[in-house]
This record gives sequence, structure tokens and C-alpha cells, in this order.
Amino acid sequence: MKFETRKIDSYRAIYPRNVVLVTTIDNEGKPNIITLAWTMNVSFKPPIVAISIANTNRHSYKLLHQVEEYVINVPTREIIKEVLFCGRNSGKNVDKFETTSLTPSRANKVRPPIIKECVGFLECQVINKVKAGDHTVFFGKVLDSYIKKEFSIEKNGYDLNKTKLIYHLGKNDFTINSSELIHIDEWWK
Repeated sequence: MKFETRKIDSYRAIYPRNVVLVTTIDNEGKPNIITLAWTMNVSFKPPIVAISIANTNRHSYKLLHQVEEYVINVPTREIIKEVLFCGRNSGKNVDKFETTSLTPSRANKVRPPIIKECVGFLECQVINKVKAGDHTVFFGKVLDSYIKKEFSIEKNGYDLNKTKLIYHLGKNDFTINSSELIHIDEWWK
């Protein structure tokens, strides 16, 4: 079977990706925010998630070497402009909390704050770092994870009728989730 194809950058073949705001903190207690779409679960037991950050002059990359903790904050459509700002500006040059009016709140188990305007939170302690080309993957053991009750349903986590999660398409382009839920019974058994 023949079909036409178009060459693209390899990472775009698996986009869109869920966007998160990762908070870090320096030795003096000053927090920072970085926008990422390169995150993934890597283990259920123990719960481990990974984030990938460029090896370049990224401020958060340096902070994660000072204080090996981070929080994955899950934003929604309501703060998409702040999400883009945090992804386009360095914490070396600007206080992202102050500039965006996002609210840092005390996390339960780690030093970096959670972001009050987000709906989901994973508090992580770095347990491993792996250089992968021009990025470093930071593996974080999840010490605490929770979502705001008003945006949750018991079985599936997020109530997709209330929660508009952000997905990155590339550059300045984003999309949001649909409330359509597709359930597939185990037909192969």
C-alpha cells in the first residue's frame, strides 16, 4: 500500500504533548518556573516521572543541580498566556511569578512551590539524571501527587467537562482536550 508522506522533525510526529509548568528553587529559596512538554511517567512502583530540559544555559537546569527537587504543575486554558510567557523567558532575567501574577504556594513535601492557578501537582525528588544528546532527563520520585477536587472525578482523575488541559503543537501553537471520553472494553479476551 502506497501513501504520500511529508518529512517533519522527529519530535513533531508524537505531538501534541501535554504542557506543564515545572517549578524549581535555588539555594537561597528563590523559585522559578519553566514550561515543558517533554515529560513522562516511567514507573508505577515506585512512582517516577521524568522531565527533559536542554543542557544549554537554561536557568531551571542549573537550579535542579542546586536543589534536586521539582514540582510538575498542570495548567489549564485559563492561564495559557502565562504558560507561553514562562516558556519564552528566562528566570535569570525576570521573576516569572511576579511578572505573570501566578501565585506560589507551599508544597507538601518539597521546597519548590506549587502554582495555585494550576489544577494538578506532582512533587518530585530527583533520583537520577541522564544526558540525552542536547537535553538532560531528570528522573523524579513522586513524593506527593494530587489534583484540585473541583476538577476531579473519582475514576479518571480529571473531569474533562471542567478541565481544559493544554497541549503543545509546536512554537506558539496549542490545543486543548475535548470532554469526549472513549472507553474500550477488553475485546481481545
